Amino acid sequence: MRTTKGAARTRAKKRLFKKVKGFVGGRRRLLRTAKETLIRAGVFAFRDRRNRKREFRSLWIIRINAAVRQRGMRYSQFVAGLKAANIELDRKTLAELAVRDPQAFDRVFDLVKAALPQ
Repeated sequence: MRTTKGAARTRAKKRLFKKVKGFVGGRRRLLRTAKETLIRAGVFAFRDRRNRKREFRSLWIIRINAAVRQRGMRYSQFVAGLKAANIELDRKTLAELAVRDPQAFDRVFDLVKAALPQ
């Protein structure tokens, strides 16, 4: 007698359809389409976990640059001054200071300006 996967196949399909809940149309209802869509979604998720890091770093640099230019300096000069002043704040922290606490950013800026050769 021929054997089938039976309960194992049903469980596997159930797991798959649980993962594609919220997808639209056949991507949620049809087995093959759901499988393909889930694989593609996984690829996008893997790629975009890396892209998110790039995008946030870029955003922080843009914010720091805007804050520094308001005070009459360029971003590259500011970063060179940070190194010269031995200030080890990362870009995320500097961007937060620039947006949420301008007085603290002013103090950092003054330290950087003093460390740069005129």
